[in-house]
Amino acid sequence: MSVLAAQLDKVKHSNGFIAALDQSGGSTPKALKLYGVSEDSYSNDEEMFDQVHQMRTRIVTSPAFTGERILGAILFENTLDRQFEGKSSSHYLWQDKNVVPFLKVDKGLADEANGVQLMKPIPGLDALLDKALSQNVFGTKMRSVIKSANAGGIAAIVAQQFEIGQQILAKGLTPIIEPEVDINAPDKSEAEAILRDELLAHLDKLSGDAPVMFKLTLPEEANFYKACQDHARMLRVVALSGGYSIDEANRRLAQNNGMIASFSRALTGGLSAEQNDDQFNNMLDQSIGSIFAASGT
Repeated sequence: MSVLAAQLDKVKHSNGFIAALDQSGGSTPKALKLYGVSEDSYSNDEEMFDQVHQMRTRIVTSPAFTGERILGAILFENTLDRQFEGKSSSHYLWQDKNVVPFLKVDKGLADEANGVQLMKPIPGLDALLDKALSQNVFGTKMRSVIKSANAGGIAAIVAQQFEIGQQILAKGLTPIIEPEVDINAPDKSEAEAILRDELLAHLDKLSGDAPVMFKLTLPEEANFYKACQDHARMLRVVALSGGYSIDEANRRLAQNNGMIASFSRALTGGLSAEQNDDQFNNMLDQSIGSIFAASGT
């Protein structure tokens, strides 16, 4: 079985969740601060990325972090270019941990317009996808954000996601399409209803036969995205924590049968640079265990 085929089989059939370890330039300072590393601990972007790579290395090399409970991990490009324990990060994840590597490919968000934030242009995407393929990366992730139930804005977000998703599919990678609904949106339920209709319409029009994945905000109504989960072109629907605490994210996730987690803040919450290895590994083990359980409903 080829690497891609083995990875597809794991993502499709195994129990577990996807760890989002893809904080980029904009979100890294906050992630480090929550981990106990203040901004005066680094003086430029290179030193900042060194610090966050140390945090990620501690997570992925932990005995708690294995393919038994974790299906995949989403990496930032800077991490793809680095190593874990002397091995290419993506190869280490797959070969040593049996965790399927994904790559964040978006370049951040445009300014808000029509109640949404589209993705900024992604120059050099083809070259980035080729690099990912050469390092046994299985899929990609790209995020845009819905702030309110603006039908035109949501239609534009979904159209952009699927246009780029088609380019990713053409390279042989599996795109995770992530139109996040802000958990603080005043009309969150209405936004989710518009989003679901747009997603299903675009799924029906996808060319080719390779599957896609969705990464969606945990909905107000349980099992709201079941029609997406059951679609012939869907590999998995995963949930983002979106700022919910781990307890609230897990509570909501457990209500959505078949949906699995792809948590970032909820996964790393409670971890600290000051913890010794036993404290760190025990905290991570507890978090992974609770997210795995909520993903198994």
